[in-house]
This record gives sequence, C-alpha cells and structure tokens, in this order.
Amino acid sequence: MRILIVEDEPTLQAQLADGLGAAGYAVDAAGNGVDAHYLGDTEPYDAVILDLGLPQMDGITVLKKWRSTGRTMPVLILTARDGWHEKVAGIDAGADDYLTKPFHMEELLARLRALIRRAGGHASAELICGPLTLDTRNNRATVDGQALTLTSHEYRVLAYLMHHRDEVVSRSDLIEHIYAQDFDRDSNTVEVFIARLRKKLPPGLIETVRGLGYRLSAPQ
Repeated sequence: MRILIVEDEPTLQAQLADGLGAAGYAVDAAGNGVDAHYLGDTEPYDAVILDLGLPQMDGITVLKKWRSTGRTMPVLILTARDGWHEKVAGIDAGADDYLTKPFHMEELLARLRALIRRAGGHASAELICGPLTLDTRNNRATVDGQALTLTSHEYRVLAYLMHHRDEVVSRSDLIEHIYAQDFDRDSNTVEVFIARLRKKLPPGLIETVRGLGYRLSAPQ
C-alpha cells in the first residue's frame, strides 16, 4: 500500500517516513502544499497524511482541491493540540480522520489501517480469503494458522490483493501501489513476486486473468 506524507517539518517528515516504511508501506513525501497537491492529483495513493500548516498552499486548500476534482483517497489530517477549529475545517473539507500533535506512531498506524480498511469495505483488521489470513496490525500472513515467510515486496503485493479481494488488479496497479515514486520500477518484478507468492500459497488463490491482471479469491 502506498502512502503520501505531507509535512513541512523535516524531522517529523523523516520520522513518519521511517515509521511507515518499517510498517510495510511504500512512502512518498512532500514538504509544501504545491508539491502535495500535484502528487495527490497525479499519483494513486491508498491514503494521505496531511499537515495543515504548509508553506505555499495550506493543507485545507490542498484537500479542497483534491476533493473538488474527485480524488477520493482517505486523508488523515495532523493538527495542533489546541486547533479544534482546524479539525472542524479539515473534516468539512473532506478529511476522513484527524490526529493531534504530538502523537504516538502506533496510534497513527492504527488510524491509517482503519482508513484503508474502510475504503476497501473491510470491517476487521484481519483480512481473510479461504485458508489465507492477513493480520494488518502485525504485517503477518498465515495459511491455516501457519505463518508465511514473506519479503517486504511480497507482503505489499499480497496486502494489496487482499484489500482488493475478488477484484481484477492490473500489473500497472500493483506497480503503482507497491513502489514509492522515486523507486526504479520494473514491471517484470511483479510477475516474479506473484510467482513467489504462488509457491507459498495454496493452489488457485491467485488467478491470472489473461490480458487484465490478477485476482485473489477463495477457491470454490
């Protein structure tokens, strides 16, 4: 899953990027509102963490512009402790949740997981497809209770497919959602990750839809 961090304070931006990266996300970052608006308008993110006090263009304006052009990705806004008016303005502008600074990384990650789950129509932190279970809280996949050993990119591919269970996911969608913007993307690596996952999963869970992509679904 791919996340955009919009934060102009370099230390906090780096801390957020490190924390999200360690949690298995592909991360892009912007330090001002103009860059943030451009990235959110042109790249497909699974969620955005948006600070409101930004240089060049404030966060509320960025969010309103995204929503006015039909951008629907979940947005978690960061606000100052006493900024209740910012929380209200952010929610009214189209934010899905807010977090007050200072905050604990664990709470931010939990709220982020919840936003991504709800966007995909999932109620639980555990995503289930037949014998396969993905625990999004602990980045852990199991088959019939037995833990799978996955690389970070294998996990990202599996997580994206699980969040979009029973849907056809194109190779380009996978590329856009498992890699950060500055990563050297090679479309052939997706096929490699799919092949590796198939060796670790029960037969038939990941189906190739000829000419379209892949679909993860429970065997009938």
